[in-house]
Amino acid sequence: MVDDLQVRQVDFGATRDRQALVELLDLYARDPMGGGEGLDAGVKARLCDDLAAMPGAVSFIAWRAGKPLGLLNAMPGYSTFKARPLLNVHDIAVRSDCRGQGVGQALLAALEAYARALGCCKLTLEVLSGNAVATRSYLRFGFAQYALDPAVGHAMFMQKWL
Repeated sequence: MVDDLQVRQVDFGATRDRQALVELLDLYARDPMGGGEGLDAGVKARLCDDLAAMPGAVSFIAWRAGKPLGLLNAMPGYSTFKARPLLNVHDIAVRSDCRGQGVGQALLAALEAYARALGCCKLTLEVLSGNAVATRSYLRFGFAQYALDPAVGHAMFMQKWL
């Protein structure tokens, strides 16, 4: 049931949005797909201010009957091959009891509309290879594995902690 679902861009200065963003991201962090550990108190305290200060950062929350159900955080990037901006989905989280109700799809649709208005050439995201449910959702939305030439393989997401 998504008929009464509302997706709104987060106002990083609004108390209600700030509380919902931290609550949803903490739930995601506690989930095995988010690492299984809640957010540190210091992260919770500064997260919204940091996002507000990050040029181009954008977040959306899906609400139903005044309850926050899902969150999407995105960060800007730039495609040198297209000479246009892009948005990377950094976090997408849906309450476990609300999964399968179109919340994730609605969040992605809101981001896509926002990205098109900015003139972005694409959306990007990373997903754990074992997260089959999320992968199916992203494929249904139109995402595909990244490859310039399939003969040389698909891109791999890597990190190095500093």
